[in-house]
Amino acid sequence: MAEAAADEALVQFLYRAPIGLIQTTLDGTIILINPMSAQLLMPLAVDGALDNLFEVLKTVAPGLRNLANANAQPGDIVCDALPLQVRQLGATRGEPLFLGLHMMRLDDTTLMACVTDISVVVQREQQRLQALLHGQKRVDALTSLPNRTAVLERIHRALSRAQEEPAYDFALMLVNADRFERINVTLGHATGDEVLCLMGRRVSAAAHELGASLSSGTPSPLAARLGADEFVLFLDMLEGSVLAAVGAADRLVSMLQEPYAIGEQTVHLSASVGLVTGKGCSGNAEGLLELASLAMRDAKRAGGARRVVFESEMMDRARQLGDLELGLRTALSGGQLCTEYQPIVALADGSVVGMEALVRWRHPQRGMVMPAEFIAVAEATGLIRELGDWIINDTCRQLVVWRALLGDRAPRTVSVNLSRAQLADRKIVERVANALEASGLPAACLQLEITESLAAQDTAVQARLSELRGLGLTLALDDFGTGYSSLSSLHELPVDVIKIDRSFVTPIEASAHHRVLIEAIVHIARSLGMVTVAEGIETAGQAALLRTLGCDKGQGYFYARPMAADRATSWLHGDGATISNHVAVPAI
Repeated sequence: MAEAAADEALVQFLYRAPIGLIQTTLDGTIILINPMSAQLLMPLAVDGALDNLFEVLKTVAPGLRNLANANAQPGDIVCDALPLQVRQLGATRGEPLFLGLHMMRLDDTTLMACVTDISVVVQREQQRLQALLHGQKRVDALTSLPNRTAVLERIHRALSRAQEEPAYDFALMLVNADRFERINVTLGHATGDEVLCLMGRRVSAAAHELGASLSSGTPSPLAARLGADEFVLFLDMLEGSVLAAVGAADRLVSMLQEPYAIGEQTVHLSASVGLVTGKGCSGNAEGLLELASLAMRDAKRAGGARRVVFESEMMDRARQLGDLELGLRTALSGGQLCTEYQPIVALADGSVVGMEALVRWRHPQRGMVMPAEFIAVAEATGLIRELGDWIINDTCRQLVVWRALLGDRAPRTVSVNLSRAQLADRKIVERVANALEASGLPAACLQLEITESLAAQDTAVQARLSELRGLGLTLALDDFGTGYSSLSSLHELPVDVIKIDRSFVTPIEASAHHRVLIEAIVHIARSLGMVTVAEGIETAGQAALLRTLGCDKGQGYFYARPMAADRATSWLHGDGATISNHVAVPAI
């Protein structure tokens, strides 16, 4: 009786057990299977047949038979918690079903298996992995700060809250390093990455400082990296706290301007900050970032190392610049650009020795647009390369025409201004060489003019200038006296001509001080083998004094205003080839 009761208890256990229990022969034939096993395996059974475990599981565990044969000793573990996906996510039969299979070699003839439903465990692990991946997608790999995705989420929540709470406000500060590219170029990208990490720590430190001053319950400020050399500091605040946000932005600019210690070297870097608050702003998170970017770009245009608060007028200017960009693209392809020429004369005898080329834009609605309006747009949009090529090629061709048409009356040289963006182009030497070759103009007849700030830049820029001189052309330092150079450093600059700025020329008739300055510039330039050109000459008295002071050449309205190529041709063909230093030529 006791033995029968034990057998009955075992049967009841097998029947009621919450896990699947299966006993098979070595070839997988099922000897014993409890109801839970049948329930779990039935979705895999073809025609509902649960005769052979290997056959039932062949679609989800095709290598199980070989694995069982490989573990030939009693007690060997065939598999331990082998996951089996029975149903796919989204299947019409319901939620996904995952089984866990445990199997061991019981003896020389028998295999014992245990099947459990591990769907909940698998789903939890998938959720954990998804959360981990989601977190990784919100973290910047270089600085470990939150990334653009996290910033957009925070702004979106702030915009939603602002609609519900009238007293709520927030501040978004967009930070961009000033001239960061020079660090990568001169010190290498590894050093650049270290600087970015240090910048990120300082932005984070600023966030901690702000967080300490906030009332309890206010979310902590967010420090994040958008990408490249751009960072964000986001601050939740109450209405009327704009001054505090402005102060925080000023503090951030100051913190980022402190020197950066990288190994044994010290790196100096500043940053520009664009600040926008939530009041009066609508739209989405991306749009708010763009508003902060507009303010940041204004800070850069003002010289950098400062913060600028967004104003609605900035959006109007941005639209105008956008229209200007579209118009400039049309101008380049539609023949709206033209070149005007202003004579450069030898002060000793009044002969015309050169022409400076000045690009103009004949806008169909606005009329003549001057370079001050569109050169910056061309630089910002990358159109400067195409525009620069057009100017140089057009100018070289024009001098070739003058040389063929006018002979000795033709100018000896033409001068073309070179912008910062053009000089940054690594192919600028090749582009200039191609223009000379295409036009047939001797290199000695072309003069490129650069500003002091360009000529005084790092050794890489000066090396590029030397390559340009290597073509056989000349380089002129334009607007001398307004930039970063000094008389004592002239010998360090790779230039052939010094163009004295009009601010020195205009007062010389009444100012002995300015006459002495010009005389000093002339003497030092001559000692270095450089030629001097005075800009902005408007009176006969100025021309006479400059000639007396030893200046080589002059340029200005006293001789002629800039004129179109056909008018300049007529002017050169007539009396303009030699100009009296005592009689003003009528303005053109």
